[in-house]
Amino acid sequence: MSRQDTTPGDDASNPLRDVRQWLSRTAELLRGSTIPVQNYDPDKHGRLISFSGLPGHEEIDRYWLNVPFSFVSINFDPENDKHIYHIVEPQLDELETELLDRLTADIREPLLYRDDVAEDPEAALRDELKTRLEEYGVEIGMETFFRLFYYLYRRFHGYGQIDPIMHDPHVEDISCDGPNLPLFVYHDDYTDVETNVVYDAQDLSNFVIQLAQRAGRHVSVSQPVVSATLPDGSRIELALGEEVTPRGSAFTIRKYADEPFTPIDLLEYGTFDLDMLAYLWLAIENNRSLIFAGGTAAGKTTSMNAVSMFIPPRSKVLTIEDTRELSLYHDNWLSSVTRERLDDDDITMYDLLRSALRHRPEYIIVGEVRGEEAITLFQAMNTGHTTFSTMHADSVQTVINRLENEPINVPRPMVQSLDILCVQVLARSEGERVRRAKTLAEIEGIDQRTGELDYSNTYSWQATADEFRDSGSELMDEIREERGWSQSELLTELRNRRRFLKYLQEEGVNDYRRFTAMVNKYYADQEEVLETIDDSAVTIET
Repeated sequence: MSRQDTTPGDDASNPLRDVRQWLSRTAELLRGSTIPVQNYDPDKHGRLISFSGLPGHEEIDRYWLNVPFSFVSINFDPENDKHIYHIVEPQLDELETELLDRLTADIREPLLYRDDVAEDPEAALRDELKTRLEEYGVEIGMETFFRLFYYLYRRFHGYGQIDPIMHDPHVEDISCDGPNLPLFVYHDDYTDVETNVVYDAQDLSNFVIQLAQRAGRHVSVSQPVVSATLPDGSRIELALGEEVTPRGSAFTIRKYADEPFTPIDLLEYGTFDLDMLAYLWLAIENNRSLIFAGGTAAGKTTSMNAVSMFIPPRSKVLTIEDTRELSLYHDNWLSSVTRERLDDDDITMYDLLRSALRHRPEYIIVGEVRGEEAITLFQAMNTGHTTFSTMHADSVQTVINRLENEPINVPRPMVQSLDILCVQVLARSEGERVRRAKTLAEIEGIDQRTGELDYSNTYSWQATADEFRDSGSELMDEIREERGWSQSELLTELRNRRRFLKYLQEEGVNDYRRFTAMVNKYYADQEEVLETIDDSAVTIET
């Protein structure tokens, strides 16, 4: 939809039409009309929405979601000590509501048969809307035209009532627990927040069915639970009816980030520090395998995707996922996704991993290991492939126990081929939720005396001071020996990478394409890049 650089507005006049005016316009249906459609101009046509605040609430934030059609007002309710995520959309008067109901029925079929819908859905809808209104003979202003356009677009091409939320980059999750209950969102700044969106039972069930269809899946009374991926990459969990969710139909959407985090974002958010990222960069370049572990929403996949941007530019990379989350700016990258319950012919992660080995990749990235695919993944490690993956676990020992026991059952001699284990947590620091790399551990092998797997914590997060402690690395010594470096050369290499990352941080290079291009440039001509950094006078603490 067209965007204008306007500010979410306060009150704007939109008086109700009286009965005589309404009857007069209805009579025009018999005569036809001509509507000169123009691009929306807020200065010329007036605001499409108005909002003067929630009584008894303190507005603490307001920003556009879909300019100029919707914005959100974040309010604090002092009586109940909670935040409210209040969506503001155009208000329709009586005539506009009647027109919208009729247009919804009349436009649906013509849109299905237009050849240009896929190419430009907005233009196709605008053209159909203009045609129908002229057939009705209704004389309307541009404000009414665009209000109707918004709700039709929202219904046919968007996500209905939650369409504004789907435009919010600050919202990670959308959760509906049942009919006649407010939806909740997980917001970057305000965490779990109640919204003003509520579905009745029938609308909710219809919407769950629509979400399944949009994801290319089927949900029914006989198959009431579905996990799937929307076309934009968002992950959905659906429940239809009351078979498994007694309150009624429900859904959760975990939104897909259009722009993946880079290591610079991880620095800005304090998930890692410069030393840890330089360490991971050198480890990845030298083909060390990693697992990122943590609880739900700890940022495992986000961190794994970010540090994967350190992979050398010409290396062949293959990713395997249940639902599409990984996004790399890498020329030699093959992405694969599992297929479930389609014509009784599943393609599992295990199938994809076995196939991946025939592509001769240098780096294999698996979204999450939790079953038989783990054996193949560790076999790949043992045959010289570099692998990254994630697991649900809250400590190094828990990861090892999960790997060695049901249902994964990786033999201990194979587990020791793993090099680095990163455990992340979603914690609180100074009253705010933060994601931190709690531990970066190195797997050292099997203790000959006890038969247990040895590991050492190279970096650990000190929660009270919110800082990371370096305990030394044997892995860096291994890499130094492999590369034929002296200790001084190793330290210089780590320092140069810290300087490089600090430079990118100060330059605000957090777009994943630009970041990857800069890393590739570092690989291609390290001396030139370091000269550029020297000229900019970037310094870091030694």
